[in-house]
Amino acid sequence: MSDKPLNDELNAVDADMAETNAEHGLDAHPSDDLAPLDAVIAERDEWKDRALRVAAEMENLKRRSETQQNDARAFAIQRFAKDLLSVADNLERALMAAPKDAEGATAGLVTGLELTQKALLQAFDANGLKRVAPEAGETFNPHLHQAMMEQPSETVPGGSVIQTMQSGFELFGRTVRPAMVVVAAKGSGAQAPNPYGAAPPAETHTFDGKA
Repeated sequence: MSDKPLNDELNAVDADMAETNAEHGLDAHPSDDLAPLDAVIAERDEWKDRALRVAAEMENLKRRSETQQNDARAFAIQRFAKDLLSVADNLERALMAAPKDAEGATAGLVTGLELTQKALLQAFDANGLKRVAPEAGETFNPHLHQAMMEQPSETVPGGSVIQTMQSGFELFGRTVRPAMVVVAAKGSGAQAPNPYGAAPPAETHTFDGKA
């Protein structure tokens, strides 16, 4: 019996298997077995990079939008806010002049002024207009404060605020009116005590050895 038909059949089977392996990439060299996986990883990294870029662009767009909204809002209420600052100033002056130990009707009037000022400042704050009134000892900020005078101080270091003469206001981080302050002169501040409790040594003269 001839083996030729059997060999032909085996060759046909091998050809089919080779074709199937070629379709699925199984007949590649062993070193190329990871090529499809590498391609998938590269594609994943590319899409990840694109996603990160889109996220960054969206965040920048969000920030620009918020800035534009704040600018538009500030422009819309800035003039109105400036007109109301005189009202706030008058209330503050009235409270500063009011007696601290008032009784009866006067005490009620002072309380009414305090409540009115509180409500006005709350309305300012709700619309982004914040009061700037630095306390004694706070560092002078040229963006928010305006130095009306400079004087020495024993309790406040140089370059710090001694007193606020008139409150300032800022709107969404922008100065509508700087606070008018008194600033401590250079060299101000409490002097460090002598640790030995003695007076500084007297001036001495060096002997030069000449007659």
